[in-house]
Amino acid sequence: MQFPVLTKELAERLEQSEVDYMTSRVLAIQEREGNPMGAEVQTFGGATALYVKEMPWGTFNAVKGMSEQEIGLTDEIVQFYRERNRSFQLEIIPSKASNDLLSCLSNSGFRQTGFHSTLYGMPTPTKPSNPAGVTIREMDAEDFELYGQLHCLGTGLNLEGASYVADNNKVLYGRPGWKFFIGYVDGQAAGVAVMYMDNEIASLTFAATVPAFRKRGLQTAFLHQRMYEAALAGCELVVGQAAYASVSQNNMERAGLRLGYTRATWAGK
Repeated sequence: MQFPVLTKELAERLEQSEVDYMTSRVLAIQEREGNPMGAEVQTFGGATALYVKEMPWGTFNAVKGMSEQEIGLTDEIVQFYRERNRSFQLEIIPSKASNDLLSCLSNSGFRQTGFHSTLYGMPTPTKPSNPAGVTIREMDAEDFELYGQLHCLGTGLNLEGASYVADNNKVLYGRPGWKFFIGYVDGQAAGVAVMYMDNEIASLTFAATVPAFRKRGLQTAFLHQRMYEAALAGCELVVGQAAYASVSQNNMERAGLRLGYTRATWAGK
């Protein structure tokens, strides 16, 4: 299959893949008994608003998919978060960044605060060969305590939060489209990776390596493993997000992904 060239339609398909996996994630958190994290998903026209009370980070309190079609709903979106006493971010992709929309955001008190990269590539039908000492296996349900620890160590979070991380990810296990992996370096658990597959797109939703095991090729191995899994599942595309010009973006490009776009992050003043 020929590598697809970037078009407006493809860019919006890449954006929708991110909306889909984040919606699935937040809804799974919401469906925990009693909704202890206070998770919600609300749509405003073609835009999707995510909110998680106990997760104040931008990723879980964001509006995705907004275009000039939602200009008239801006006040409703602001009110949604104001009622929950939560700051939030709007994520705007280039193909939807019209003058009218950006002027509306500026006039409504928002300012641009950054960029974030979205990359895309093709699934890999050939089983990957890992670097020396590196092995990867798909996770089992009983691995989530270990997952929580590796997630925290790999992202710099306090280990005291490992059980919360485990609980908020375990709800995804067995949910359609989700797969979890643990990576080992020289036989020691060294990192984790996650993917979500829907609408023939595989999203590389998360990966982290414990600092002591970095620069051994585990992140690249995680990429190739998930690209292979995408091929086995019959996906057409692989999509990932990363901080602009970061090590993660560099790894994705070396694995064969191309830059689709850099989306703009807007936040309230």
